[in-house]
Amino acid sequence: MSRLTLRLPETLHQQLIHLAEGEGVSLNQYIVYALTRQAALAPIIQVPEAEIEQQQAFQRLIKQLGQASPAEMESVLTMREQTEPESDLSSEIVTRLQECIRKQV
Repeated sequence: MSRLTLRLPETLHQQLIHLAEGEGVSLNQYIVYALTRQAALAPIIQVPEAEIEQQQAFQRLIKQLGQASPAEMESVLTMREQTEPESDLSSEIVTRLQECIRKQV
């Protein structure tokens, strides 16, 4: 087992003592429990650098697109290709989706 010397603000130290007493365990046991719980809740995710670069490029693109005026956006939307909905989509579902899109624009 390892040892760790840790400097804590007095108020935090007192709070931890109080919490440990409330649980009926030693201060050391309480701190180990709290750190273990926090470590288990924070999974380590390693994102490849290429994905980070791709996300940054996407964010830059979003910022650029966000600068379009409503008239420019409407112009682009009217130029898009109109296609028939998939066979599984009922006309009711399509209508509801169109209403949702209109509310967001």
